[in-house]
Amino acid sequence: MFLDLPDHEAKPRTRGLTCCIDAGVPVGMFCDYMASIAPHIDFVKFGWGTGILTPRIAEKIASLQEHDISYWFGGTLFELSYRQNRLDEFVAWVKDHGATYIEISDGTIPLAAPTKLELIERLAQDFRVLSEVGSKDAQKIMSPARWIEGIRSELNAGAWRVVAEGRESGTAGIFRDTGEIRAGLVMEIVEAGIDIDKIMFEAPQKSQQAWLIKMLGVNVNLSNIALADATNVETLRLGLRFDTIDVEGNGDDYRA
Repeated sequence: MFLDLPDHEAKPRTRGLTCCIDAGVPVGMFCDYMASIAPHIDFVKFGWGTGILTPRIAEKIASLQEHDISYWFGGTLFELSYRQNRLDEFVAWVKDHGATYIEISDGTIPLAAPTKLELIERLAQDFRVLSEVGSKDAQKIMSPARWIEGIRSELNAGAWRVVAEGRESGTAGIFRDTGEIRAGLVMEIVEAGIDIDKIMFEAPQKSQQAWLIKMLGVNVNLSNIALADATNVETLRLGLRFDTIDVEGNGDDYRA
């Protein structure tokens, strides 16, 4: 490489993770994406309930395995399964599909904190658990103190990573309904001393991705990235776009 670029940790990596979301694109297109973007992504999440409506999902999973990309199914499936008392069946289905990661969320259904922590602890025995904090309803505003308490308690319960809710649209959770990032909230979480390498920030919009990279560094974990945007996100990380051309060195002071 003839340019001096920021140091985005190489794969297999423990930070600077990029998780793309599959919204149900055709299998051929999906496999073409994996062949092209595999060096830039670490995970694919089968969004919301698409996993049970993809008749050729085995082919998608085979493509992910071919390119050493891990995957999990959207938290909506967990929430529906829990509400319908089908959690054991859901867990068995996840295992049948070879997933070693599982998402536990309560962004749509009410789930008491002790119950959620108990489920994290239980499922962490068989999976790497991603627990999600924040609501999908943009009108439900949680205080920074509640965010911090939730993140800490869920990590302590055994979550591998905590996902900061943003929805696939980037209009809830850590974002206002306009897509504007709740900067004060994010910085309070960071300044609370939580290891930000343990947080996955959902950030589907370019402006959101750029802000997080500039503020928290090139090795911030990003999720809910559209398949078509994976290479663009990598250019943001490496300062190859106007939005982050001066990113090198930023964010180091915020790492616990």
